[in-house]
Amino acid sequence: MLANILLDDLDKELEARGLNFVRYADDFLVFVKSDVAARRVFASVERYLTTKLKLAVNREKSRVCRTDGVEFLGYQFHGYGGQIRVSPKNVKKFKQRASEILRRNRGISMTRRLNELRLYLRGWIDYFVLEQRKSLAMTLDKWLRRRVRACYWINWRLPRTRLKKLKALGVSHDEAYPFAHSGKGPWRLSMTSGVQRAMSNTWLTGQGLFVLADRWSELAPKRRTA
Repeated sequence: MLANILLDDLDKELEARGLNFVRYADDFLVFVKSDVAARRVFASVERYLTTKLKLAVNREKSRVCRTDGVEFLGYQFHGYGGQIRVSPKNVKKFKQRASEILRRNRGISMTRRLNELRLYLRGWIDYFVLEQRKSLAMTLDKWLRRRVRACYWINWRLPRTRLKKLKALGVSHDEAYPFAHSGKGPWRLSMTSGVQRAMSNTWLTGQGLFVLADRWSELAPKRRTA
C-alpha cells in the first residue's frame, strides 16, 4: 500500500520525462523506441526507485524486452498493434484451480462443486474480458466438460450404477454395458462416444456447468469499447 502511494511520484516523474507508461499498483511498463533507450531508461528508473523513493526493485520481474510476448496483469501481448491474450501461465493456473474445485476427495456433491466452479469461471472470464480469441474459451470449455464427465463417472463408482445411469441418459443397454464394465480410467472414458452422448453438452449445462464461450460472446461490447 505504501509502495503504491509512493509510486504516484514515479508517475509524475515519468510524465515529466515524456515517457509512455502504464501502471497498476506496483506493476508497470515503460515504452520506448529502441533497445539503447530502453536500457538507459531502465537504469534511470531503477536508480530513481532505489535512491529517491527508497524502494526495493524485484530484479527477477524487472527487465528490458520487446513488447511482443510481454506479460502484464495476466495478459500477454503479441504482434504489431498488441494482440491481447491470456498468458499461458494463467491458463495453466486456471486449469489447476478448476481441478482443485472438482477434485473427488472433497466430500461434497457435484451440485455444490459446479456452483463453486461457476463462481470461479464467471470471475475469471470477466477479469480476462480483453482476451481476443473465442477459441481459447471454447478449448477450455471442452477441457472442463471432460473433467466434469470424469467426476460424474467417479461418483457413480460401481459398474451397475454406471450402467443404470447411462441407460437413464439414453444409451442403449448393449452400448452402455461395455463402458460401464470397462477397466479404463475416468479421464479416458470421458472422451468415449457413449459417455459423451449420455452426458451431452446440453445435459452438463443443465446440471449447472458454466459455459465460458457464451460469456465471452456476451462481453464482446466491452472489448470493443475498452
